[in-house]
Amino acid sequence: MRMSTEHQRYSTENQADAIQRYADERGYQIIKTYSDAGKSGLRIQGRAGLTQLIDDIESGHADFKTVLV
Repeated sequence: MRMSTEHQRYSTENQADAIQRYADERGYQIIKTYSDAGKSGLRIQGRAGLTQLIDDIESGHADFKTVLV
């Protein structure tokens, strides 16, 4: 999840709700959430959540098989 400005204060919550509904409807269980609040989506620099997601997947340490965005 990502939120680019403080004016979108409900943005990550709305995204989480939508992702949870999608997961519930399709039988997925959400086991981990990565989030970058107040960050631009144009560059990966400063995106700790996205960087951690990529690191977890590439290192083989991810305990999940599907990524919902």
